[in-house]
Amino acid sequence: MIVPFHLPDLGEGITEAEIVQWLVKPGDQVTQDQAIVAVQTDKAVVELPSPVAGTVVELSIPEGEVVAVKTVLLTLEDAAEQQSAARQLSATPAASAVTHQTILPAIKTNLSNGVHKEKDTAPTTYPRRVLATPVARRMAKEFGIDIATISGTGHAGRVRTEDVQQAIARMNAPAQVEAQPAAAQVATTAARQPAMPTITQSEEKPQEEERIPLRGLRRRIAENMVRSVSTIPQVSSLVEVDATGLVELRKNLLPLAQAEGVKLSYLPMIIKALVHTLQHYPMINATIDEGTQEIVLKRYYHIGIATATSDGLLVPVLRHADRLTLLEIAREIARLADAGREQKLKLEELRGSTFTISNYGTVGGFFTTPIINPGEAGILGLGRITKRPWVVEDHIEVRPVLPLSFTADHRLIDGELAMRFLNTLIELLEQPQCLLLHMR
Repeated sequence: MIVPFHLPDLGEGITEAEIVQWLVKPGDQVTQDQAIVAVQTDKAVVELPSPVAGTVVELSIPEGEVVAVKTVLLTLEDAAEQQSAARQLSATPAASAVTHQTILPAIKTNLSNGVHKEKDTAPTTYPRRVLATPVARRMAKEFGIDIATISGTGHAGRVRTEDVQQAIARMNAPAQVEAQPAAAQVATTAARQPAMPTITQSEEKPQEEERIPLRGLRRRIAENMVRSVSTIPQVSSLVEVDATGLVELRKNLLPLAQAEGVKLSYLPMIIKALVHTLQHYPMINATIDEGTQEIVLKRYYHIGIATATSDGLLVPVLRHADRLTLLEIAREIARLADAGREQKLKLEELRGSTFTISNYGTVGGFFTTPIINPGEAGILGLGRITKRPWVVEDHIEVRPVLPLSFTADHRLIDGELAMRFLNTLIELLEQPQCLLLHMR
């Protein structure tokens, strides 16, 4: 029986997805729940499992295409139906002949496709399923490397991008060694022949353009950014914070956190101060329901944390940040960041944020104006803490300064509200010990 496999409803309003990479090809045998295709949704790459065990008959959609939910992606021949048909044939006198005529060509086909058998009578085996990130698979395919030959260093032996890069380097190393004697031979031969005209660097024609398909996560980021700036009137406020108290608090807490096996950065403390401030200004933790023309005030605090990956920016969500301790926030941030870089985030870990933080200071930024994540009312940008001149009681001192950028949806947040929000946040960051008064 031929079974069509449709793009399933992935939930939460997703109506389409992009085919990033096929993990099978026509003729492959698959088991039930085996990953057969990687698709890009609005935020994450998801590997979809096969609904049945059987044989891949046809791939209906090429890689790079964006298709709607319920579109047929591929067709499978159900293995259970194949076995049922084989049992029916075995009940007839001619079954053995038919079976022999059917199986023998299949064995020859498998042998021609590279399936190794020690003897003709041995059972047919199929290549094992290799765990690998979609980016690693794509890179291995582009360089003609069998990904099954690469040892993965990721979780459960998953092949990562770095593993493929090392394999490429090993592949190129012998070629470079062999090229040295060959170059010497060419030089000797050239010495015996008349000199040929040489092409100077100015005469060469360099490649002036390179075209890269806008696909996968980068295409989704582009779509979201266009949707954000074209539908949300955005205004940004830039302020500086005397981070002396924040630096001192982290210095005191650092050895205690290390004893708990946690690497404590400034981000968990900033998140604690942010959540407390959001609780005082509910309009900033809100959104507009376009369908009903209502303002939705959210009484939960799911903080999106913009995270850079090799494919682009992801925003994993720290859920119920108001209920977590500093150590719990630090652990969860580290887990989400690692999962994002290794492309192991689940869809539910990338959705439902009520407010987002963009910590561009980790790469040396000072001020920028981040763009609001669609569906939210604001985004907070964090610059790098650096020593700068600061006026203290009419005297100039050198203080650690934290730059903040707050971009707000002007439909919900006026300039006066934005500055009151920032002033409260600044007060908490400059005196972070005040947070102890509100700990639960």
